[in-house]
Amino acid sequence: MAISSLESLIEKWERFFQEYCKDKIESASLLYPEKKSLVLDYWDIDRHDSELAEHLLERPYKTIYAAEEALKLIETAGEALLRFRVRNLPESRKIEIRDLRAVHLGKFISVDGLVKKVTEVRPKLEDAAFQCQKCGAIIKVSQEENILIEPSECYSDQGGCGRKSSFKLLTEESRFIDSQKIELQESPEGLRGGAQPMRLVIYLEDDLVGDIVPGDRITVNGVLRVQARRSGRIKLTEFNKVMDANSIEIKEQAFEEIAISEEDEKKIKEISQDPMLYEKIRKSIAPTIYGLEVEKDALALQLFGGVPKLMPDGTRTRGDIHILLVGDPGTAKSQLLRYISQLAPRSIYTSGKSSSAAGLTASAVRSDEFGEGRWTLEAGALVLADLGIACVDELDKMTPKDRDALHQAMEQQEISIAKAGINATLKSRCALLGAANPKFGRFDEYAPIADQINIPPALLSRFDLIFPLTDKPDKERDEAMASHILEAHKYGEMFEHEKELEIEKMKPAFDPEFLRKYIAYAKRNIFPILTDEAMEKIKEYYVDMRAKSKETVPFTPRQLEAFIRIAEASARMRLSNVVSAEDAERAIKVVEYYLTKVGMERELQTFNIDIITTGISKTQKDRMRIITDIIREICHETDAPAPVEEIIIRAQEEGMDRDTVEKLLSKMRKEGIIFEPKHGKYRLTSE
Repeated sequence: MAISSLESLIEKWERFFQEYCKDKIESASLLYPEKKSLVLDYWDIDRHDSELAEHLLERPYKTIYAAEEALKLIETAGEALLRFRVRNLPESRKIEIRDLRAVHLGKFISVDGLVKKVTEVRPKLEDAAFQCQKCGAIIKVSQEENILIEPSECYSDQGGCGRKSSFKLLTEESRFIDSQKIELQESPEGLRGGAQPMRLVIYLEDDLVGDIVPGDRITVNGVLRVQARRSGRIKLTEFNKVMDANSIEIKEQAFEEIAISEEDEKKIKEISQDPMLYEKIRKSIAPTIYGLEVEKDALALQLFGGVPKLMPDGTRTRGDIHILLVGDPGTAKSQLLRYISQLAPRSIYTSGKSSSAAGLTASAVRSDEFGEGRWTLEAGALVLADLGIACVDELDKMTPKDRDALHQAMEQQEISIAKAGINATLKSRCALLGAANPKFGRFDEYAPIADQINIPPALLSRFDLIFPLTDKPDKERDEAMASHILEAHKYGEMFEHEKELEIEKMKPAFDPEFLRKYIAYAKRNIFPILTDEAMEKIKEYYVDMRAKSKETVPFTPRQLEAFIRIAEASARMRLSNVVSAEDAERAIKVVEYYLTKVGMERELQTFNIDIITTGISKTQKDRMRIITDIIREICHETDAPAPVEEIIIRAQEEGMDRDTVEKLLSKMRKEGIIFEPKHGKYRLTSE
C-alpha cells in the first residue's frame, strides 16, 4: 500500500506496531512517566518495512507525527503519551557538522560531536489554554514554533462568543514539556591543520533533557531545520541551521570515534607480539627529533596510560600519567607536544600564555544569543580532552589564578564550578603533558627545580614525571645531532618536491594513523592487573630506598602510585592483561631517571622528594635551621632585631659563606619564616 495520505501513514504505523512492537510498547507504558519513549533501531524498521524506513529518512516530521498518533491508538499503550524515537541510522545519514548543507534540511540525519554548552532545563508550552476576558470561555491553541501563538478571536466552535477579545493564558490548564538547548562542536580529532571547529545548536525536548553535560561525546539523531535571523525588526534571507533531536546516543565506550576494522585488529595483535615493540613505538614518536630516548619512552607510556580504579567507597584513583618537560631553549619541547597532540586520540593542544582558567577548565558564561541572556556552562580544554591528553605549552607563563585551576583537574580529575548559581562538576579524566621554561633561561642541575620555574611546588608534586631537557656542549652528541638535523632538512626539502628519497631515521616505525588505532584499541580493551611478582618488586624497591635514606624522604606514596601507573601502561603497550616483573622494572627505571635529574640531593648523593614538593633541599633545611637559631639567640641577647652582619659573622663560624647566608635569608623572608622590621634587621615570625 503506497503512503499517499496522513491517514494511510498512521494506519501503516499502527499495523507495524501491532505486529512487531507490542512487547516493547507494553514495557515502555509500564515505566511511564519515568520513561516516555518507545526507542527503535532504524534497521529493525527497515527489516520489516523498508518503505516506512525510507519515508522516515525523507519526511521525518510527518512520519514521526504519524507514528506518535498511531501509538495513541494502540490499547497496550494505555494512557501513556509515548514519544517515538529512532537510533542507529545508516552510514549514509551520518554527516559531519562542517558538511551540513541546504540539501540536508528537513531530512532525518545523524551528527557526532562534543557537547560545548548546555542551557538549563526550561518548560515549553505545547498546548496553550487561553481564557476569553469577555465571556470566560477557555480556548485551546496548539503551539508549534518558539513564538507564542494566541487565538485571533474567541472561537465559537470551542464554546466561545466569537468576538475579538483579549485573552489570559491559564498555565494550570495548559500542557508543558521540558526543553533544553545544547551546542555541539566537532570532535577535535577530526580537525587537522588548525581548522576552527564548527558548532551546531540542538533542541532537546521531554525525556531527552537533563542527561547531557558539557564534555560529553554524543551522537544526535534528528531533523535539521532553519531558524529565522533578524537585523533589528527586519527578517533576513539568510537563516541559521539548528537541529531538533529525536534521539541521543551517549558514547559510553572510550574512543568509539576511531574506527578499527577486523584487518586493523589482526595487525594490532600481530604487532603486539613483536620483541622490538617498545623500541619501534619510541622511534614512532617525533622521529625528526634527535635523542631523548627515556623522555620518548615516558611519552609513549603516557599515550597508553594506567588503569583508573573505582573503589567500593566511591573514591577514584587516576590512571593517567602527568608529565612535565622543563628545558633550555631549542630543545624541541613544543615540537614534542605538537607531535603528541596529533598522535594521541582525543587530544587538545593549547599554550598557557593564551589560556585563561575558563579556557582550560570550564566556565559559566552569560550568552545573549545562545542562552537568551541566562548563564550557561561551557567546557574548556581539559574537559574536551576527557579520556585523552591535554598538551599545555608555556605552563610557566600562565597567571597564578589560571594555574590554580589545574590542581583539582590533575589529581581528582574533575572540575567544580560554583558561579552565578550554577553548581556543577565536570569530568576531566585526561593526562596532562606540560612544557615550561626555566626562569633564568637555562636549567641549572644543582639548583632545586621549584626555584627555577614559575610553578608552585604543590602543582609540581602532582606530576608523575618531570624531565629537564638540557643543552650541553658534547662533541660526539653535537656531531650526531647536527647530522640528524641537516639530514632532516634535506629530506624535508626533497619530500616537498616529491623526489624519491628514503631516510630510515626520519621514517616512523609505525605511521601515526596506525599508532592512533593501536593506542585506541589498547585503551578500549586492555585493563592490566598487577601480578604478585610485580607488586613485590615495586614494594621492595620503595621500602628499601626509604630505609636506606635516613636523612631525607626519597619517595612519598604519590611516587608509589606513579610506579603502578607506569607499570600498567607498559603492560598495556604490549596488549597484556597482566603487569609482569619486567613492567615493574621499566617503571622503576623511568622514575629513577627522572629523580636522578631533578630530585637528587647532590651533597648526600641520595634522592630527596622534598626538593620537588617544597623546593628546599635537606642541606638548605639544615642551614635554615642554623640561621633560625642564630637569629633567635641574637634577639634574646640584645632584645632587639638581629642585624644582618651579625647573622653572617655567626653563620660563617658554622661553615657557611656570605653568599649562601644572603640567599637563605632572602628565601626565608619569602617563605614567611622571618621578617624585616627595620632595614637590614631580622626577627622570627613565630616569636
